[in-house]
Amino acid sequence: MIRDAKGGVFASVIDWYIQRKVKSAFRGLWVRGTLPSSSNGLVAYLNHSSFWDGFITHQLAKLAAWDVYAVMDEENLAKYRFHTRIGAFSIRRGDPRSAVETLRYAKSVLARPNACVVIFPQGEIRAGQGPLGPLSRGVEVLARSSKKLSVPIAIRYAFLEHEHPDVLIEVGTPHEPGDLSTYAQGLQTVYERVMAARSTEGFTLRLRGKSSVQERWDTVRRLPAATTPEEPPQHAAQP
Repeated sequence: MIRDAKGGVFASVIDWYIQRKVKSAFRGLWVRGTLPSSSNGLVAYLNHSSFWDGFITHQLAKLAAWDVYAVMDEENLAKYRFHTRIGAFSIRRGDPRSAVETLRYAKSVLARPNACVVIFPQGEIRAGQGPLGPLSRGVEVLARSSKKLSVPIAIRYAFLEHEHPDVLIEVGTPHEPGDLSTYAQGLQTVYERVMAARSTEGFTLRLRGKSSVQERWDTVRRLPAATTPEEPPQHAAQP
């Protein structure tokens, strides 16, 4: 497997690059719900609908002050190995021996101070607004073996009458390890909530991104009107 190599100067560069990409692509990152502490270790499990999910999760972890790590498909991680610098480690899909090795490694990561391991239990990107589908058992096994709290989180990319899309994030209630149905229900609940949102009402803006033309124009309109300096008084000529 490919292990994480988190830290170093290069990691700071990647942090800057990811935030820059997110802020340039979206109007804002909005969160509803409370991001829990990872002081005793945390397993976060999310739906997987876009290439952006990893970048968004990275930003979310910074907001929550998590020392975040993520499970990533080994083929993709081998191509984009820089992800190891921000906490990614690999699993080979369809390989039971790799799954065991990865889960053991993830458990050791969760023993680190303030660690949060992120898992996308759908196993692959499923775009659109359809059903979540079955989840892999990895999230259940990791949470049970590590005895760490788990938190369901749903991400949605939505155009809400603005020029640029918004990122809506629904954070569920942390829970003790349970069987796979617990995780399926937890993710389904937050997924349905975020998909039902018709505006950002009830969400908190946690990262401001790119302004629309309308927003920039409204800012200009609110500026005070320019005034013409008064002419100095003209004195009559002395005789």
